[in-house]
Amino acid sequence: MKAGYYQFTPEFGDRKKNLAAIREKLSNCRADLMILPELCTTGYQFCSTEEARDLAEEIPGGDSVRELTDIAYDNGKYIIAGIAESDGGSLYNTAVIVGPEGYIGKYRKIHLFYEENLWFTPGDDLPQVFDLDGVKVGILICFDWIFPEVFRILALEGADLIALPANLVLPYCQDAMRTRSIENKVYVAVANRTGSEERGGKDRLTFTGASRITDPKGNVIASSPVDAEDIRIVEIDIELSRNKEINEYNRVLASRRPDVYAKYPKL
Repeated sequence: MKAGYYQFTPEFGDRKKNLAAIREKLSNCRADLMILPELCTTGYQFCSTEEARDLAEEIPGGDSVRELTDIAYDNGKYIIAGIAESDGGSLYNTAVIVGPEGYIGKYRKIHLFYEENLWFTPGDDLPQVFDLDGVKVGILICFDWIFPEVFRILALEGADLIALPANLVLPYCQDAMRTRSIENKVYVAVANRTGSEERGGKDRLTFTGASRITDPKGNVIASSPVDAEDIRIVEIDIELSRNKEINEYNRVLASRRPDVYAKYPKL
């Protein structure tokens, strides 16, 4: 699989413009899977629940999923993208996955960051792995990065690649992806955004860009600048992610001791 990401600066509140930019850029890249940032169709810094609700959409019935599906169909690729989801009376920070044959599935962000807790309901379903032409792909979102448990769940479910749509603002997040790759022996692809938002008299949020892909050995095999639009595409070698051996006596997953961990009730 050729997998990559598109790092860019969404225009807050302008879904049409953001989706047009996504169509233009993805139409000109040759990849099997492209990953887009968190909340890439709406922007990030909401000022009220009402504003978030106005910009959120049903999944899969909303305009963003329909447009992303059309882009995937026209270009013969899979797309993972972060959007704001409306479901009944609840709002979710969600990532969808679509392909040439249509909508495939979604993941609702489990660990909300900062003011996201004011607008969104945290997801309560386990992250799952999607089979994309034989490549096993899991999805997490942004602040999930700091919780190794969810990465391990996806690794145990056989993920070759973990996609992380993100709106990172803390300066050290990207560096942790090497560790997540090493401890699970998987590829991790972070699709972060650039630019800043300063809305409703709030403090300015500056997004750190620097999207990257790390391989199962912890090598950074693709990286982007902190402040520029960028597309990177790499080859994913699933044999590398499926070889969990550290040495002849140790394997990353098989050497675990869940019987011992279970003795700690707070885990």
